[in-house]
Parts: sequence; C-alpha cells; structure tokens
Amino acid sequence: MGTLIVELGDRSYPIHIGQGLLEQAGVYFARHGMSRKSPHLIISDGNTAPLYLNRLTDSLAHSGYKVLSFIVQPGEKSKSLSVYEEVITAAIEGGLDRSSSIVALGGGVVGDLAGFAAASYMRGIRFIQIPTTILAHDSSVGGKVGINHPLAKNMIGAFHQPELVLYDVNTLLTLPPREVSAGLAEMLKHGLIWDADFARWCQEHADSLLALEPEVLEYGLEKGCAIKAKVVSQDERENGLRAILNLGHTIGHAIEAIAGYGTFLHGEAISIGMVGSAMLGVRLGADPSLVEETRSLLQSLRLPVALPRELDTDTLMGAMMHDKKFKEGSITFVVPLSIGQVEIRKDIPASLVREVVEQLKEEE
Repeated sequence: MGTLIVELGDRSYPIHIGQGLLEQAGVYFARHGMSRKSPHLIISDGNTAPLYLNRLTDSLAHSGYKVLSFIVQPGEKSKSLSVYEEVITAAIEGGLDRSSSIVALGGGVVGDLAGFAAASYMRGIRFIQIPTTILAHDSSVGGKVGINHPLAKNMIGAFHQPELVLYDVNTLLTLPPREVSAGLAEMLKHGLIWDADFARWCQEHADSLLALEPEVLEYGLEKGCAIKAKVVSQDERENGLRAILNLGHTIGHAIEAIAGYGTFLHGEAISIGMVGSAMLGVRLGADPSLVEETRSLLQSLRLPVALPRELDTDTLMGAMMHDKKFKEGSITFVVPLSIGQVEIRKDIPASLVREVVEQLKEEE
C-alpha cells in the first residue's frame, strides 16, 4: 500500500492507495478520530452501491460506527440542484450533526455531489472520499466539490478538503472498458502538464493499464495523485498554479454541456479538449509535432481525439462563454508548450478558439 500526503498545514490529509482497503475502512475511520456517537451518511450511486456498499457498511459497523446511505442515479445528471436537495434532506432526516461526516463511495460525480453537501451542511462537516473509478483519482484529491447548472458545468461549488482518501484499487476491476479509458485520460493529463517521462510511461504501459494489471495501475494512480497533491499543496484555491490541472477542460466542459451530460464521459471530452489545447499551443508557437504526439498518447489509451461534426460550433462557443474561465472577451486556457510543460494564458481571443474547434472537427 502507498500513502501520499496532501500538504495543507492543519488541513493536510492522506491518500491511501492499495488493495483490500474497503474492508479496513472502520480502522481508518478510527485512526482519523471519526465520531462513533454521530451518524455518518454514505452517498453512492446505483452502479456502485450493489457492488461495494455492504462491504463498506459492514466494516464501519464492525468498528462501532452508525451509518446511513443514500443512493443516487448513476451519471452526471445527479450533480444537480434537485439531487443535492435530496442529499441534504437525507442528512437532516438522518440526524447528522457537526461531528458527523458525509462519505463519497463512487466516482467523480458522487464525490463532487457528496463533497458539496458536506461543505454546505451546517456550514461544513467532515468529508471522506472512497473513490471507485480511475477518473476519481483526480477528482477525489484537492477539495474542489460542486454541482452543475443546466447552462454550465461545476458552476456551483466550494473548496472543501476531505479528511482522507481511501483508494481501494480492487474496486476498479469491475469498471467497463470505456470508463477505464476515460479515467486514464486524467492520469495521462498529469503527465502532460508536469512530467513528460510519466506521460510516455502511460503510453508504454497502455495495454497493462487498460487490462487493469494491479501493480502497473497502482503505480500510475500513485504517480498521478502525487502530481496533483504537489500542485494543490502549492495553490489550494486555484489562484495561480493549480489552474494547470484544467488542461483540456475549457473545451471539454463545453462538449459535455452541449452534447448532453452523459453523452461523453468526462475523460473522453477532456481528451478531445487536450488535443484542442495542443492545437492552440502550436498556433502560439509550440513545435508542430506537439499535436501529433498528444494525439498518439491519447489514442494509445483508446480515447477520442476529434470533435463530432454534428456538434454546433456556435453552441459550443456559447457554452465556453458561460465557463468560469471566460472573462472580458477572452478565455483562460492552459496551453501546452511541450509534453510535460504548460502555461496559463488569460488572453486567448474567442476567434482563435473557434478556429481550433473547427480544426478538431476536421480530425474526425
């Protein structure tokens, strides 16, 4: 088992990565001083709960914890105001108090929803992440939690750090191939923004990662989490450096919004967005080989690299204008300089982004 620490002073917390950790959840709760007198609410979804909820509740009950659960529908549509209200209702009816916690058992959607509920219930209670997808190795670290508005993804949210992240890689073995690839997009992203050697390691070990070979997967997850932890430790609230974690997200979030949440998995949309970012980088002076190398790295993990032609460019651009990264006529973009090196540009004109969107359609 590997353990990483997200260094945030008195709010620092560990990320535990290994096999069989779900059955030891009660031990970790006790180690972190979670209350045995107050109830704890587990949020999960209809895909994850049948597989892992009983194992988690049994472990916690064995260690003397009182637990409740609330199950949401799988998919991005559960990151909504209406489902958030249902979670808060469950917390109130379940008697959660200031010593309680909300536990996220699932992927990024569950983590974002549960975390936002924890951040806002009684103005903030404790929060624990138990991710069950590869994608969640990114979303479960760093404390960015929130829900969607119909016009824009993640427009309603907060920064609320977890007490700990308990990452049992055995829960990943039931993931369908498409979700495996989508999750690996965020793993590769960490290499693209920070570590060229790791990005190329992902390509070299693509078959093993896609096959979910435990030792290779654990290394990749630990490396990806370590990069994110390092960035978050330096810039918790995205005042500067942390924005590099948004590589591919400006276009990617717009794709998700206009295609209908769930049409593209998050990692698939971000993959297309990262190709678009590379195209933008080349237009701003990067080596022309950057686009082909980025595309090759993503394709090795069976990820899409082109924008479907039926997605309307005007609608896509409109979605980007609603994004938090749009300000005063320009869009903030994370622009690659080379594999493993990026810069944050706040002066990208919308006209240049439109050209990139049209170029992405030509790749199909």
